[in-house]
Order: sequence, then C-alpha cells, then structure tokens
Amino acid sequence: MWQRLEMELAESPVNNWEAPWPCAEMLATLTELNEQCLELLTEQAMLDTGSGAPILRELGELWSRLDASARRRAASCPYLLLDAGFSDPHRWRWAGNHGVQDREPAGYPAFFTANGLVRVAHQIFTDAWYIVRTQPAGAALYLGMPAHCALLLRACTTRQITELAIQHAGWLRPRWSGRVKIWRELLSAAIAGEGSKLERARLHGVQLLAMELRALEQVHANERK
Repeated sequence: MWQRLEMELAESPVNNWEAPWPCAEMLATLTELNEQCLELLTEQAMLDTGSGAPILRELGELWSRLDASARRRAASCPYLLLDAGFSDPHRWRWAGNHGVQDREPAGYPAFFTANGLVRVAHQIFTDAWYIVRTQPAGAALYLGMPAHCALLLRACTTRQITELAIQHAGWLRPRWSGRVKIWRELLSAAIAGEGSKLERARLHGVQLLAMELRALEQVHANERK
C-alpha cells in the first residue's frame, strides 16, 4: 500500500495545478495552507533568540530569505508541513468526547509563540476535519494521519474544531522539527528555484511520512491484538 502511495505522491503534478489529476484541487488547497504554515514559521524564526528549535536556530538565514515566491515553491508539497498531533489517538478521542470519558491529554510544550498561531491553527484544524470527512483516504497522504485517528477526528463537531483551535493551538509543530537536513533541503531549493532539488526534497518528505505511517499502523495493530 505505502509503495503505491509514495509513487502516487511522487508523480503528482505539484508544479502544475491545471494538470488532470484527481487530487489537484486538494493539493492546491494544501499549498495555500502550507504557505500560511511557512509564514508562521518565518515569523517564529524572527522571534527566535538562539535558544529555539534547531530548524529555527540553524536555518535562520534561510528563513530570512524566504520571500513570497520562494515560500510558494516550498509550500507546493503533497503533505501538510505542520503537524497537530495527527497521529496521537488520545488527543482526538478526548476532543470527540468533550473530555468526559478521558482526561485531557497531558500538556505538550508549545513550539510557537508568534501572533499568527491561532489563525493558522483554526485553518489547519478546519481543513483537516474537512479532509477526513470528504476524502478519508487523503488523511494519510495529506496529514500523516492514520485511519484510526482520522475516524476520531471525523466524529468531532464544527464547534469542537473551533474550540480546539482556540484552546489547543499549541499542538501545532513543524513536521520533523528535529530533522534539520530535510528542512534545509526544502528551503534551499525553494529559495534557489532549483526544480530538481525541490522535487527530491518533496520526495524525501513523502518517503519519511510513509515510513512513519507504516510504523504507526503496526503499533496500532499490535495494540488491538
């Protein structure tokens, strides 16, 4: 299954939204959402004083050079560049149950302090909820969200999604925040406008996401035994 997903994502026309591909509209939406994610990361990088995450501290020069055109190129990935604990079933089970049956998930250290956090969080939670309701298979491809988590998010109401954005915007983190190399590849290629290197960076992300999802599904299968 995952080999097929890797091939489909790798071959998707991320640079040509007019191409006749079934998910082109969703990929265009992802690009717009990723642009907001990159704007938030850039804002956070400007606030960083040297004690922040490696992708901010070590890539500060690249974030400062990420203009609108480069940001658009970097955003054209077939997956969301920020994560909101999409692979953590405890968060979504709690969210769907209003915290009645389970305790609220333990506090997670917030990555972002930038002013745009809640706005971006609302857009991410809303779009993620829309994806799992209208294109459930896309939850894995676009969000890195395994099927059992997608079912939990799908059960949330629109009011719950809005409340999540207000109360738990701190769940947002860059995907692979500890992997400076993949972010350097993506940002450098986007800034330079080097198409082949940009494609390799995207494919690297697709492969990494597929490996993570395989591992998560295996863990879930073992827990159900």
